[in-house]
Amino acid sequence: MRMTYELCLATAAKHVPSGPDWIHEVKYDGYRMLVIRQNERVRLLSRNGTDWTKRYPWIVQAALKNRERHFVDGEAVVLGVDGVSDFNALHSRRHDDEVQLYAFDILVRGGEDLRPLPLSLRKSNLARLLRGRPDDMFVTPFEAGEIGSEVYRAAVRMGLEGLVSKRRDRRYSSGRSKDWIKVKNRTHPAMSRVMDALNSPSVRCGSGPDLNTGKPLSCQLSGEDRTSHDRSPDGCL
Repeated sequence: MRMTYELCLATAAKHVPSGPDWIHEVKYDGYRMLVIRQNERVRLLSRNGTDWTKRYPWIVQAALKNRERHFVDGEAVVLGVDGVSDFNALHSRRHDDEVQLYAFDILVRGGEDLRPLPLSLRKSNLARLLRGRPDDMFVTPFEAGEIGSEVYRAAVRMGLEGLVSKRRDRRYSSGRSKDWIKVKNRTHPAMSRVMDALNSPSVRCGSGPDLNTGKPLSCQLSGEDRTSHDRSPDGCL
């Protein structure tokens, strides 16, 4: 199966959406990562298609423990003792052995393209895939329903980066989508990095890899695109 596409990117907003069709996830301060498990091979690709397989062998081993073919979308993070993701530790090579993958979506399972399915069914497939709880690879927890504002306030109190809310009844879209809404904690240190990026020249990088070649598709990132949830380990945000 040949698949060339863009990863789904959340749209920034000031307020958490409400309604029964939304689910809410913690926004981790990490690297966006695509885990591709094909045959006996695993690749870890950043958002622009850079191969980071050799840097995070523990995530590779976790993916190899599952014999099913799968493409999983998630965030590579280092968690501190307080359970809060630590981007500075992630950026340092000294902490590579502490990196974990928090998976929040699945695009392919067992050779089947799951992108046309609603998020609720993709979440169920992801949970079944990772039900063995392999080391260093976890399902991102989420809350459903009209409690997004409460979850966001709790995240701010805990010093987390913010919240990502997603429509549970929508397919996996390519590129920027209003089906995924991100609300940042403006007191979080990541905000200063975002402002630094906004004041720097535009960065050209790939919008998504060809899953067979790993080569990026070209795109031009504007200031709005440079958000930490979409950050790649090669420097593209």
